[in-house]
Amino acid sequence: MEYLIRFSQSHETFRLPEIQALAVLEGIEMEVVSYSLDSPFCIIRLPSPSPPSLTTTTSLARKLIRRSILAMSIHELWGHGPSLSTLHATIQSTTSHLWPQYLQSSFKFTLDSYQGSRSSPQKVSIINSFSYLGFLGPIKMRNPDEEFILHEDWIFNSTPLGIPEPKYLYFSRYLGSGMRDLPKKLDLKKRRYISTTSMDAELALITANIALAAPGKIFYDPFCGTGSFPIAVAEFGAVAFGSDIDGRSIRGDEKKKTLKGNFEQYGLLGRLGGTFTADLTNSPIRKQPLGAPGGDGNRDGVKGRVFDGIVCDPPYGVREGLMVLGVRDPEKTPWVERKGREMYKQADFIPPRKPYGFLAMLDDILQFAAQTLVDNGRVAFWMPTANDEEQEMPVPSHPYLETLSVSTQVFNKWSRRLICYRRIPDKDVDPAAVKAREEENKPTGKTADELNPFRKAYFEGFQTPPATGTSTPGTPTTTTQTPPPN
Repeated sequence: MEYLIRFSQSHETFRLPEIQALAVLEGIEMEVVSYSLDSPFCIIRLPSPSPPSLTTTTSLARKLIRRSILAMSIHELWGHGPSLSTLHATIQSTTSHLWPQYLQSSFKFTLDSYQGSRSSPQKVSIINSFSYLGFLGPIKMRNPDEEFILHEDWIFNSTPLGIPEPKYLYFSRYLGSGMRDLPKKLDLKKRRYISTTSMDAELALITANIALAAPGKIFYDPFCGTGSFPIAVAEFGAVAFGSDIDGRSIRGDEKKKTLKGNFEQYGLLGRLGGTFTADLTNSPIRKQPLGAPGGDGNRDGVKGRVFDGIVCDPPYGVREGLMVLGVRDPEKTPWVERKGREMYKQADFIPPRKPYGFLAMLDDILQFAAQTLVDNGRVAFWMPTANDEEQEMPVPSHPYLETLSVSTQVFNKWSRRLICYRRIPDKDVDPAAVKAREEENKPTGKTADELNPFRKAYFEGFQTPPATGTSTPGTPTTTTQTPPPN
């Protein structure tokens, strides 16, 4: 049967990846029948359960969105069409066998008008047009047994433009709601301890859903800061570990304003596995050597690889260049490394750092994920990019990881993407892709701008580079430039 998902009209490119991830998490075979970024209405089809006595498709539908952040509700779809008359004809021809089940139930009718509005007399007239359903039960506006909803999808600005009718209609029976209120519980404004880079609670929870966080799973954030992602995955039942190059962000004031204090605030301390100071290039986590691509499949995909998921928002290196633990020039300053070995246990010790390339960091994240994720485990991380196609940063790839989704949050002249990958079992890895990766030229550079193309473009105002090619002699080549940000 077909069902209607009513999404929130926000973070549009995140909605489908989240609901598809939840279908995987719940073991539900979901088919997307109709979906558009411009509309909050999505039609899906769910399989008939087997054997039927164990469950129903309606319970599968409720299960599908019960922890969704972007899905407001899910409904049993009785009909849809471009006009009210078409909608009535569809309902009468395809759902009459369902009507007797609700003859004596208490019920109410609701109009859900997206981007449009109706006057009260119009609403009453439309509701009365469904009288052929023949419901005999009492009308209850609060807590009825059943709620029937007419969803209207109107053209943008339809009310001031005087457009009289919606462009499309859906009629449904309400089944269940998502978790739209959960971000309020984890709201940063009410959290004990945050920093300027703490991830918004809603986006952190969406990331956790896309990465399949769930009870019995182990998750890790290598750039945990004050703990936004570890808290999000713990909220969904996973055990969370985190690390950061700057231990001070984890320790806070070492009283209540700490990462641990945030877990205590939400009653999640039992799901905090632990935190430590490290970076990806200097980590105490044991990384499993990558298996031979296309192997015989004897390796179980678990031994030596411990994480079910990795979620993070790595630093973009805009305000200050990216750094990793280490000495910039150990030959010129050997005393720095020697002093570090003597002082590292002191509470106020700040380890030395050296410049780090942005593209090298993305590559290291993927390599780390390939070496530590179990088979079919997921890594989901955020990365920035310019909105201009000529300056857009490509989505990084790895032969042991399958790109599942790329969702984009757009700002003024730049955006940030949430990219999700799945760890491919060694036996399914393409040997040609592994060889191509080995032959790639690694990015080089010494200055912050050379090591980070996004940082360079940011401070240049994301100006479009001059067009290349020939020009008529005596005539200057015309170029178009994007003005710098305000």
